[in-house]
Amino acid sequence: MNSVTSNQSNASLEPSLPRRNTRARFWKTFLDQRYLYLMSAPFALMVLVFNYVPIWGWIMAFQKYRIGKPFWAQEWVGFQQFVLLFQDDRFYNALWNTLAMSCMGLVVGFTIPIVFALLLNELSNGVFKRFVQTVSYLPHFVSWVVVAGIVYKMLSTDDGAINQLLQFFGQQPVQFMAKNEYFWGIVTVSDLWKELGWNTIIYLAAMTAIDTEQYDAARVDGADRWQLMWHITLPGISRVIMVLLVLAIGHLIAIGFEKQLLLGNPMVKDASQVLDLYALNYGLGANNFSFGTAISVINSVVGVILLFGTNAFFKWRTGESVL
Repeated sequence: MNSVTSNQSNASLEPSLPRRNTRARFWKTFLDQRYLYLMSAPFALMVLVFNYVPIWGWIMAFQKYRIGKPFWAQEWVGFQQFVLLFQDDRFYNALWNTLAMSCMGLVVGFTIPIVFALLLNELSNGVFKRFVQTVSYLPHFVSWVVVAGIVYKMLSTDDGAINQLLQFFGQQPVQFMAKNEYFWGIVTVSDLWKELGWNTIIYLAAMTAIDTEQYDAARVDGADRWQLMWHITLPGISRVIMVLLVLAIGHLIAIGFEKQLLLGNPMVKDASQVLDLYALNYGLGANNFSFGTAISVINSVVGVILLFGTNAFFKWRTGESVL
C-alpha cells in the first residue's frame, strides 16, 4: 500500500520537473548572457517607445478630435470616420495605387537584388568586386530629394539624357513626368536604383555562411559556375529569402509617401496618390486628424493581416514558420 502511494506521489511530481528544469535553464542562460541582454535593452526600449506606445493614438480614429481639448472632453463618434473613409472614392484610388506600386516594387525590388548578389558573389577579382559594391551602395545614402532632382533632370524634355537619346534615334521627346501611365514605372525604377546595392548586403552575408566544401565537392563532380549557383548558392540562402519575402509582403501596403510626393505633380495626381499621401493631404492637411488616423489604422491592420497570412501560407507549404 505504501509503495502504491509513493508511486502515485512520484507520478504527480513528474509533470512539474520539466517546468522546473526549463526555468532553471532559462535563468542560467540569462545569467550567462546578461551583458548581451543589457546591450539589447536600449534597442528594445526604443522599439517599445516609438512603435508600440504610439498605438494609443488610434483612439483618435473613434473621436472627432479637436486640438486644445483634453482627452476626456473629445467627442466620441464611433466608426463614423471609417464609414466616411469607405464612402470616399479617393480612398479606393489611393488603395489601388498603393497596391500596384507595392507589387511592382516587390517583384522588381526583391528579385533583382538576389540576382545582383549572385553575380557579385561570382566575381573573382576582389578589388573590382569591392568597387562595384561601393558604387551600388552609395545611392542608398542619398536623400529622396536629391534622387527626385536627378530623375527630373534625366527625364526632362529640354536637355534630359533619356529624351536626347530618343531624339538621337529619331524619336520625339516624351513628357515622362506629365503622364499617369509612366509614373508607376518611374517610381519603381528610381527605388530600384537607390536601394539595389543596399538590399544585396543580407544576401551576400548569407552566402558567406555556406560551407565551401560543398562547392569543392560539386566541382569535383564536374559542376560549372551556373550549376554551383543554382544548386548550392540559392538553396543556401533560401531561408533568408523566405524570411525577407514574408517581411516584405507584410510591409506591402506601407510604402510611405516620400517618393510619390517628390516625383509627383498635379498632372499625375491620379497615379501618385497613395494611402500615406492621402492621409497627409486629407487628414493632417485638412486638420482632420481623426480621419487621417483612421487611414493609418486601416493601413496597419491590412499590413498585419498580410504578414500573418503570408507566414501561414509558407508554413503550410514548407512546414516552417518565419514568425
